[in-house]
Amino acid sequence: MPTDTTVLVIGGGATGVGIARDLALRDVDVTLAERGGLASGTTGRSHGLLHSGARYAEADRVGAEECIEENEIIRSIAGECIRDEGGLFLQLAEDDPEYFEEKRDACKEIGISTEEIDGEKAKEIVPDLSDDVERAMRVPDASIYPSRLVAANAADAEEHGATIHPHGPVEELTVEDEEISEARLGGDVDDTVEPTYVVNAGGAWAGQIADMAGVEVSMAPARGVMVSVDYDKLDPVLNRCRDPDDGDIVVPHDHQAVLGTTSVPVQDPDEYEKADWEVEKSIEECAAMLPAVADADVLREWWGVRPLYAPDEGEGDRRGISRGYFTLDHDEEGVSNFASIVGGKLTTYRQMAEQTADMVCEKLGVDAECETHSRQLPGVNDTDKLAEFIERYDGQGPTDEDVVRRS
Repeated sequence: MPTDTTVLVIGGGATGVGIARDLALRDVDVTLAERGGLASGTTGRSHGLLHSGARYAEADRVGAEECIEENEIIRSIAGECIRDEGGLFLQLAEDDPEYFEEKRDACKEIGISTEEIDGEKAKEIVPDLSDDVERAMRVPDASIYPSRLVAANAADAEEHGATIHPHGPVEELTVEDEEISEARLGGDVDDTVEPTYVVNAGGAWAGQIADMAGVEVSMAPARGVMVSVDYDKLDPVLNRCRDPDDGDIVVPHDHQAVLGTTSVPVQDPDEYEKADWEVEKSIEECAAMLPAVADADVLREWWGVRPLYAPDEGEGDRRGISRGYFTLDHDEEGVSNFASIVGGKLTTYRQMAEQTADMVCEKLGVDAECETHSRQLPGVNDTDKLAEFIERYDGQGPTDEDVVRRS
């Protein structure tokens, strides 16, 4: 017998699981299907940065405003899912001082807290900084441990009635009378689901999921490398204060530092080159800020694929594509009970989920408000409990494997 559900969410990264949690808290019957373990896609292969918005302040005011708003919410609800040590934007001797000032002024206008300090003060905070650091700007960046964050969202969703299916890939969507009538789930699930509404939260794979329903979602995925090195003397996140480029972020973990990243277009988010030059370039560029990482032991390296949405984008490194998010209602394309949420950043996952859940509830005639901004996630002050959640949902991803305990 097929299983009925009101909403089927496809994709078990932060956004998909966030949508499932949001809908469950509004008493909507929701089922989530993920082809692998939770967070096994882009979410668990990121550099794990909770953006303050400063990175986007001068170029994308709306995106920066979204980041600082969500930054503050996540700090209040996520507990041990984040490591809150702040961040520094560094101006090196070769960097344009006007760019620094433009970013600082934009942060002030947006309401992102900043403090300008000189190079000597910056070296007191991070003694191994390059002597080329002329000045720095403190910002409220932090690190995210995505495996914990996603598993805690899933646990809360399930506690409020959601059904969470890791290792349940969607193999087929059946469209009848301009609606998705069935979704065939394979893997460990091996079931057919009959949904009232379907949300595509497939990230970089959103285009492939949309294809199953006969609609087009034009993704422009780009790969980026992260390199984790043996270095335990860094507290704040380091950002190079220049136009975004390869190797301009260093994210601290307990005993390691994650260096990144590159941006190279890919055609298939599952099959792409992993080039040595990307590793070498990331280390070289990050070492311009923090020379000690050049000689540190490389402990692991991994690539993630950004879920960029750009229907008119051609080739190029795709750094200019908006990191904003878009909710696509496929009713106009002839599938009335189907929507996709694309783009965005890990930092804005909760906001993306809220906007999507608002749209779904309006479609379904559900009169209930979002609660995810004010409800602390379960277990977030107990790392053992978070580890149990990760095991329950087979949480995966190299971003935080040096910190997060898995079975």
